Amino acid sequence: MPDKPAARPSLRLIAGDLVSSLAHDVAEIAEVALTGKTSEEREKVEATSDRPDKQSRARTVAVIGGGIAGLSAAWSLVSDRQADADVIVYESSPSVGGKLRLNEIEGLSLDAGAESMLAVRPEAIALTKAVGLGSSIVNPATTSAAVYSRGELRPLPTGLISGIPTDLRALAASDVLSVPGLLRIPLDHVLPKTSIPGDVSVGDYVATRMGREVVDRLVEPMLGGVYAGRAEELSLEMTVPALYRLARRERSLLAAAKEARKTGAAPSGARRGPVFAGISGGVGRLPIALAERLERRGVTIDRGTEVTGIRRTSRGWRVLTGEKGDREGRTVDAIVLAVPAPVAAKLLRKVNSGAAAGLDTVGYASVALTTFLYAPEEVSAKVQGSGFLVPPVEGFGVKAATFASRKWAWVARSGAVGRKRGSDKRSFMVVRASLGRFGEPGLLQRSDEELAALAAKELTQLAGLPAKPLVSRVNRWDDALPQYTVGHRGRMALVREALVDTPGLVVCGAAYDGVGIAACIGSAQFAAGQVVTYLSERGQWAHG
Repeated sequence: MPDKPAARPSLRLIAGDLVSSLAHDVAEIAEVALTGKTSEEREKVEATSDRPDKQSRARTVAVIGGGIAGLSAAWSLVSDRQADADVIVYESSPSVGGKLRLNEIEGLSLDAGAESMLAVRPEAIALTKAVGLGSSIVNPATTSAAVYSRGELRPLPTGLISGIPTDLRALAASDVLSVPGLLRIPLDHVLPKTSIPGDVSVGDYVATRMGREVVDRLVEPMLGGVYAGRAEELSLEMTVPALYRLARRERSLLAAAKEARKTGAAPSGARRGPVFAGISGGVGRLPIALAERLERRGVTIDRGTEVTGIRRTSRGWRVLTGEKGDREGRTVDAIVLAVPAPVAAKLLRKVNSGAAAGLDTVGYASVALTTFLYAPEEVSAKVQGSGFLVPPVEGFGVKAATFASRKWAWVARSGAVGRKRGSDKRSFMVVRASLGRFGEPGLLQRSDEELAALAAKELTQLAGLPAKPLVSRVNRWDDALPQYTVGHRGRMALVREALVDTPGLVVCGAAYDGVGIAACIGSAQFAAGQVVTYLSERGQWAHG
């Protein structure tokens, strides 16, 4: 599927919104004709017809979106913040979790999306423990990785910060760059300071300081693995914020990167403890366990229900659901929008056009994940480490691969047990490969069979894996990853500033503060805090 461009809404989208809005307004006019009262007037009548019950009614918060951000916002409201409110979560698909899902393949439970979470931030680990999965937290069995460069897999050098080198000895030993590429890097020390008055492109800045080869063979594959984006378009401020701050002060990028790594402010480098963690049985278990705990606490999770509109009322907000938006909807006191930027923009278009316009600027990349099961005895012993990255300059469709059975001990154990049929037993080695970058929609327009065949062929070329896997599975994630283009943080700050004009409505998720699981949870916790503050201030105003 083509990537969503960072552009203004199409005429088709605007027309659809107008039709939906017109349908709602016509229904409202019809109600006025039949009853002689507007919806707000009917609400006032309802509020006085049964006053004792209405006065004792708990406040209600609607969380729109049942991905990890929405579920985390609900959890923060009822658990961390202990908000005095009923919480209802709306999820348009039949199951919760968003892009955190599990695959059942030949009896194995495997992640269909993200397989790890950042362990150096507290949010994801703390939430995993809170929902009863603490004993299932695991760390990678190996962290050694490779990058395919200049015709072969080479060890990924240590000391990288989003692909930016800090250890030139390790970089030289890896043989990832050519000799001219290596010799270009030290010029960073003598070049005049690069002015950074505001946000800049990661690719342009690094190329200016260290040369294009560093971008092509290190920065591009690392950022492509995280954001499925292009280094020349991605924001330095958003993707490497600590380095952005230091680079504005230091003349040398190499000096700034070393400082960032030394202070531990960078997203990778030498740290105490593992950088990443997983969950035995799959990270996809987290939203399932979270939803179960939420429902035990009385949170309603309305699966398979699409929210088609939100409207401001005298008592708060009305949430409309269904294909055309039901006439009455549900009245709530506050709303958390935990949906992708295009969905949030569509819902906000009528209630806050400024925020909607800001969200319309966020482009999205679509990706596909192919999971392969191989016969272990057919896999070469040279296939070691956690996996590898592939720079776009190499011309392959596969951008990254994970040797899941090498990286995670629980996957290796599951694969060793394998599948039993009668007296026969078959074991598996699991490998995952991802495809799809922003601006390359043609690749993902192929069928699942074609994508699987392409990925399997390239894995043979890149890593020497068997030409014919025993089993393959393709998971497509359309509009999966928001693109943090230059100036993104400022634009999202303006979105949140615009929402001040619509009190009781907040946003959270990957579009705002980070694409990782921990970042999404942190964004959700911030949104929950905004809601609790709003409800508290509203209560004081009402009764003060």
